[in-house]
Amino acid sequence: MGIAIGAALATGLARRRRPGREVAEASSVSEVLAATEAAGDSLDPVNGVLRQAADLFVRGVVICDADATIVYRNRAALALGGTHAGVLLEDQLEALMSAALAHGSADRRLELHGPPRVSFEITASAMANGCAVATIEDVSERSRIDAMRTDFVANISHELKTPVGAIAVLAEALADESDPAVIERLSGRLVDESHRAVTTIDDLLELSRIESARLDDEVIDVGDVVSLAISRSAGVDPDKDITVSAHDGGVAVYVRGDRTQLASAIGNLVENAVKYSDPGGVVQVRTRVDERWVEVMVADHGPGIPARDLDRIFERFYRVDRARSRTTGGSGLGLSIVRHVANNHGGEVLVSSQEGEGSTFVLRLPASLLVDPGPDPDVVAEIPSHPGSTGGLSTPSSLKETRS
Repeated sequence: MGIAIGAALATGLARRRRPGREVAEASSVSEVLAATEAAGDSLDPVNGVLRQAADLFVRGVVICDADATIVYRNRAALALGGTHAGVLLEDQLEALMSAALAHGSADRRLELHGPPRVSFEITASAMANGCAVATIEDVSERSRIDAMRTDFVANISHELKTPVGAIAVLAEALADESDPAVIERLSGRLVDESHRAVTTIDDLLELSRIESARLDDEVIDVGDVVSLAISRSAGVDPDKDITVSAHDGGVAVYVRGDRTQLASAIGNLVENAVKYSDPGGVVQVRTRVDERWVEVMVADHGPGIPARDLDRIFERFYRVDRARSRTTGGSGLGLSIVRHVANNHGGEVLVSSQEGEGSTFVLRLPASLLVDPGPDPDVVAEIPSHPGSTGGLSTPSSLKETRS
């Protein structure tokens, strides 16, 4: 579409006397029009409409004459002027316009490593009237999504290859084994690897559902969700004898949101804390409310997270210690699920950790989601003003904010 309107504009410009240097040096559409009029050209209504249409494009449209002199830029192309990207694009445009005039067409992709990383696709085509038109498209977001898709496919292939490969090897070994003791041992490992594959697939489906599902609007007792998460964590690693306790200051907290998603997020935080705690350890879950946030904090006294990894722990499949993750059976998707749930509710996730001292994760929800159950729990009303704090735990100042 950009090429088509650009071609029509180019034809309109070519039918008049060449505007000259004034148009080439113009810095805005209005200046282009003024320079053209000053050169004695009459602007027909159709060409004026085409110019207005071109200015509505997100893509930049640039037209040059037969001498490769730029005579028109739409608003998107003009917006790039004076920027670092614009300077580099200008050099590429001159070369592409000349190549298009000589060979009929030319295209190029320009990658600027930033930060932030920016990608442009430039396509130039020669017109029968002797002009050439080029379009400039910012494909940065598309490139980012393509890279994420590629990484995702690579990661999921790697994650499933390990348990599936192990299942195949164990099955082959079982087929030729007659010793009952060996069969029992191999069967146990086969079951473990099967569960590991199933866990990864279940977490993938859960993450996909959370990313695409419409948010339910229901009144949720945060204390009930925390209690459910704690009860489920009891079966995560019972041999480690981890004590998980809840602290809410004796005040019930109700919010509007998606119960299934919040249960998944808090459950993942509690289960991670149990998995990475040392035997006999303690995990604390605290609920706190202030004038801005409803916070659910999950603290453990495990090995902690190195500072270099704090920026990446919410990425899909990212693991601080892959060797230890194999023993805990995690899929590497739990914290990514927590981040998406927080974002879906307009909140955020924070983490504070010291190696050898443990970690604290905080799921924050906006205080605007708070509701007051009143005397009848089935009848709720929005809380109109800032609520008071509940619980005695303040947010650690070292918590690192994480947003997607």
